[in-house]
Amino acid sequence: MDLQLQDKIALVTGSTAGIGYAIVSAIAAEGATVILNGRTQAAVDKAVAELAPNVSGKVLGFAGDLSTEAAAQEVFKQHPKVDILVNNLGIYEAKPFEEITDEDWRHFFDVNVLGGARLSRLYLPAMKQQNWGRIIFTSSESAYHIPAEMVHYGMSKAAQIAVARGLAESLAGTNITVNSILPGPTQSRGVSEFLEQMAAREGKTLEQAEREFFTDLRPTSLIQRFASTAEVASMVAYLVSPLAAATTGAAVRVDGGTVKSAF
Repeated sequence: MDLQLQDKIALVTGSTAGIGYAIVSAIAAEGATVILNGRTQAAVDKAVAELAPNVSGKVLGFAGDLSTEAAAQEVFKQHPKVDILVNNLGIYEAKPFEEITDEDWRHFFDVNVLGGARLSRLYLPAMKQQNWGRIIFTSSESAYHIPAEMVHYGMSKAAQIAVARGLAESLAGTNITVNSILPGPTQSRGVSEFLEQMAAREGKTLEQAEREFFTDLRPTSLIQRFASTAEVASMVAYLVSPLAAATTGAAVRVDGGTVKSAF
């Protein structure tokens, strides 16, 4: 399927690894020019060097923490027009509720919510001028299944859905769509490290640890395995394409059926 992205420019935040890296790969493979982002120049250069020879589109790089206002203004200065904005940058950690400080709550909001809202505000005027654009927020099934061990993370993921929906409402009647995606448990670098540590700690194989993760922590998963980052990215590539013009204001689940709802 041709996703008609050959003349589009995209910015994908937090994309030197994991889901973001896979999104860059998927969009650039469709011929788009994609700006890849990470906090360090070394990580950005490495990811660009890996991806650029293997896709038909261009892969550019921007090093900077795009949860900060200074970096957001700098990327906007360097790349003042993008057709597609994927707000993928995010953080997570497990911490008992009683130990989550005021600073923790602020930090998770700043990185996971405000960073994407700020970039959307910067790039929206040009999208409005051309009457075409795509904005995606990478949320999580944790927005619905708030993890007891990561309440501040779940809060931030739920807030992303609210921002995306409200922004979509404000753009009614335009050719600009705004959606959030809700990945479920995904085989990213962080998840792999988490499973390896859990398996080593409990004296189990990696396969045992993965089986028990779904038995104990995500029993509602219908696929009973971790999704690949490419499986999540393929949904994003479709949503940012002209073919998805009728999908906006949606929280699109790529969660393996983890959220137990028919609606």
